[in-house]
Amino acid sequence: MARSYVARSWSSHPIATSLLRLWLGATWIFAGWNKATDTGFLSPGSSHYIGTQLTGYLNSSPISFFLRHLIEHATLVGWFVMLSEFAIGIAVLTGVALSLAAFGGFTMSIGLWLSASWSVHPYFLGSDSAYAVLWLVLLLSLHQKSGKSGQRGSLRDSRIIPDVTDRREVMRLLGVGVAAVAGAFIGGTLKKKVVLPVSGTPIVKLADFPVGSTKNFQAADGNGAILFRTKAGVFAYSAVCTHQGCIVSYSASSHLIECPCHGAAYDPNKGAAVVAGPAPAPLAKIKVAIAGSNIVQL
Repeated sequence: MARSYVARSWSSHPIATSLLRLWLGATWIFAGWNKATDTGFLSPGSSHYIGTQLTGYLNSSPISFFLRHLIEHATLVGWFVMLSEFAIGIAVLTGVALSLAAFGGFTMSIGLWLSASWSVHPYFLGSDSAYAVLWLVLLLSLHQKSGKSGQRGSLRDSRIIPDVTDRREVMRLLGVGVAAVAGAFIGGTLKKKVVLPVSGTPIVKLADFPVGSTKNFQAADGNGAILFRTKAGVFAYSAVCTHQGCIVSYSASSHLIECPCHGAAYDPNKGAAVVAGPAPAPLAKIKVAIAGSNIVQL
């Protein structure tokens, strides 16, 4: 029964629509899989962490006011994005709630364009705007005449809001949800084991880190940290804000370590003392030293 449902979904559309479905569905599943198998995507402090990515978008995105509110819930946002990508991809390939999936893909692409690739110039070098157009074309094609018969696609395909009074439609939607969760779970089991640095582990070569440099790295506790080198030597602080645990970053313009969530600011040249915002204590110090030709973590 499920096989015939999927087969009917594919046979009811012209080849152009089918090609769009195949490309977009497979790409969105791969995007979810890529995040599920990434050891850092849901790990605060990692350079791949979703919260770190959101923080990086603040300086260039026109929706930074919105992204700022997401950072303190970054892990939850990461789960939502990953599961949505799996669900949209699976729905597009199986034909379940096809218009809703296309609308979801269009919305995600617009969001990524306004945040991740807004600063890419010229615009055609960024893929998110192109994907937004592809999703929109797919959505519109589901409402246009298709095939030699000149008949419109089925009401099921052109309806953005699924018919929740149809028991079979609800079961199909639940099936997509279960498959999305299963994909995320399977991907999670295939993550490479994270090996935490031990005492004496080199962070960076001294020659590659001149006076005035800063660098993010992973501390021995698994959290992110920020390394500094000044004329006085090298020192480092935890990148975890002491207010509510958001990930902080160094601002070259203000010369302060700033938290994007609630405005806390720390002065790295004064022991990471709090100089603004609600943080109750300085950032934790991370022991580092120069050992030979390297800067190492102690």
